[in-house]
Amino acid sequence: MRWHRLENRIVALFIVLILLVQLAGFVAIRKAIDENARASIRDELIIGERVFLRLLEQNADKLTQGARLLASDFGFRQAIGTDDRGTITSVLENHGARIGSTLSMLIGTDQKIKASTQDHPSADLQRSSLELVAKAAETNGASDTVIVDDSLFQIVAVPVRAPVTIGWVVMGFPVDQKLISDMRALSSLQLSVMVSTRDGQWQQDVSTLPKEEAGMLLGQLPQQLSASSFIPQLKIGDNDYSARLLVLAKGASNQSAVAVLQRSISEAVAPYRRLQLILLTISVIGVAMAIFASAFVARRITSPLRSLADIAKRLGAGDYRARIDIKGGDEIGKLAEAFESMRTGIANRELEIRRLAYWDPLTDLPNRVQFATLLNAAIERAKASHGQCHILMMDLDRFQHVNDVLGHSFGDSLLREVGRRLELQLERENDKVARLGGDEYAILLPATDATEAIRQAKRILHSLEMPISIGDQTVDLGAGIGIAGYPENGQDSDTLLSSAEVAMYVAKRRGSGFTLYDPSIDKSSQESLSLLSELRRALDRNEFLLYAQPKVELATGKVVGAEALVRWVHPEKGFIGPDNFIPFAETTGFIRMLTSWMLNKAAVLCAELQKKGITLKFSVNLSTRDLLDQDLPMLFADILARNQLSPSSMCLEITESAIMDDPIRAQLTLERLHGMGVELAIDDFGTGYSSLAYLKRLPVDELKIDKSFVMNMEHDADDAKIVKSTIDLGHNLGLRVVAEGLETLAVWNLLKQMGCDQAQGYYMSKPMPGDRFAEWLEQWKAPEMPGQSENVAI
Repeated sequence: MRWHRLENRIVALFIVLILLVQLAGFVAIRKAIDENARASIRDELIIGERVFLRLLEQNADKLTQGARLLASDFGFRQAIGTDDRGTITSVLENHGARIGSTLSMLIGTDQKIKASTQDHPSADLQRSSLELVAKAAETNGASDTVIVDDSLFQIVAVPVRAPVTIGWVVMGFPVDQKLISDMRALSSLQLSVMVSTRDGQWQQDVSTLPKEEAGMLLGQLPQQLSASSFIPQLKIGDNDYSARLLVLAKGASNQSAVAVLQRSISEAVAPYRRLQLILLTISVIGVAMAIFASAFVARRITSPLRSLADIAKRLGAGDYRARIDIKGGDEIGKLAEAFESMRTGIANRELEIRRLAYWDPLTDLPNRVQFATLLNAAIERAKASHGQCHILMMDLDRFQHVNDVLGHSFGDSLLREVGRRLELQLERENDKVARLGGDEYAILLPATDATEAIRQAKRILHSLEMPISIGDQTVDLGAGIGIAGYPENGQDSDTLLSSAEVAMYVAKRRGSGFTLYDPSIDKSSQESLSLLSELRRALDRNEFLLYAQPKVELATGKVVGAEALVRWVHPEKGFIGPDNFIPFAETTGFIRMLTSWMLNKAAVLCAELQKKGITLKFSVNLSTRDLLDQDLPMLFADILARNQLSPSSMCLEITESAIMDDPIRAQLTLERLHGMGVELAIDDFGTGYSSLAYLKRLPVDELKIDKSFVMNMEHDADDAKIVKSTIDLGHNLGLRVVAEGLETLAVWNLLKQMGCDQAQGYYMSKPMPGDRFAEWLEQWKAPEMPGQSENVAI
């Protein structure tokens, strides 16, 4: 053979490579077969563990049925009733023999052993039996595996009722050779049950292995066992096994009982030996054929391989455009097809990665990363031309509430529709809309001054005034828009985005629609953003607490209801009064989430009291934003249904000023709530400036006099007159009248004389945590009812 010829060198090299490849393939396949066999063994052991546990469970069920049969025997119950210990013991022995129980006992309701088939039950057995009885008291019967006298037992406990529980039957059944033989018949596994002695040494309880091999197994068990562990290889006699250890019981004296499931490795691998022989034969034939074909193949290899090498270099350099056109049905052709598939796959994945990196998958709008890139480019162009550019940042109102009520699928569709509307408002090709995340959007306006940016913001707000219909649902959406521009409000994208965000939150807080960034708002806005963030965290971390203040009927002193109030216990700032966060929650829209929380908590407390036989009406305050929320009735109806409360169990309080902010929408909401059967109250009456002609048309049931008129009415004739006239006005309108701020018995008597129906105030109790309200109710005593006060100032 002429070795200087390239063809001969290729042939020789090809033969060597084929030999090496075949050898490597055979070794790899053999290793894979071995690993697969061992994985199969592991799976068999896991399945075997489940089968064994199920077998124990079924055995326990059968034994429980046997014990229940005894517990239902009339004669046995009669013997218990007469405390006939001899009969009880005899019945336990006879019935235990019939169902295979080797230990039986009767435990009385005083947790003492009344009768037992063992003369002196061990302390471990007594402890286990009493623990099982305690568990059975909750579940009407229970079973467990325990160690009794260094052997594993299944014990069951069932109540004896006549018709109340008069005792407990506890029966024990050994985990014996028959049980594990049944397991052996169900699987190809060997099973041994081992129990550790009090000095920590393992001893065999029962096993399917021959006695000699079972003894070898004892010496290979670890001293410390987890709940379930795997031993890859054990040498027992001439056989190798994989084993799985399952802890079945723990004794009080550091004893353990384990089930050892073993699978013979040689038996498991045997079916694969024939496969290995076949693979070896195929490999030898392949090598022989390769020797004869190598010369032919060598002549066709060099050219296409050179082409593939060139293309591989281009792929490595990141050039995925060149198509691979090598055709053929042989390995090189398939290799070329694989290269082409790889090329297109990598190219497509890279395009997808770029899309995910720069585009929002929900709306197909640019995301925050791409928007920042576009903004930086716009800033650079503005710098070069000494021009301007502006951005708008927009956050939707009520989106979280819409998402909670109508579902995430509806919310996703809503976000897509908002993105579509924003794109329709763009007037120039270079203007861009992006979704920054959640319900936040941004609009880039290159080469635009502040006047044009404000005009664009107004266009966007106008486009959102039209209700959005998706499916059979229609929602009204508002938004807050912040405007910031280069170079006035920032020299880079991060600063501009931060400025626009501050302006956006100011716009939302003021309800102004849009706000142009000004440095003077930055400090207060940062504080507001911090407070809003803390409010959201407080809700997630359960920092809010529900408090309740009782309402009493003045004529009888009977507690008839309570007002639900919220308190905030900050982990660092401590107690924060409602006046310090409720107004801010109202201006930011967070009040809706807080109201939803209050309604839920008040409903839960009301339902808990009703279960105790205490029927009270709980009042919850609503804000202006709540009244403008057309979804509030549906939300409240869902809360009532979840807690199985009637609408009459709750009363919703609104202020005069909240109603007058938008009387038409407020009245629509109130009429829907009233139509559901929910009572409504006017809170803090007398402090607003509403029209009585309008108020008389509201569907309210209760009038609450503001505490500022009640607290000092005993000494202030003007206050007393206002209270008296308000009571008369309420009664003439057919309303129940409640006075707030009752702090003395004299004022109680004065209000009662005026005909006031109910009152609340510090005289009865300050607001208290909801979980202490039931305790307060038990201690409440109405005061004696003397005659009219001498200090009546009317």
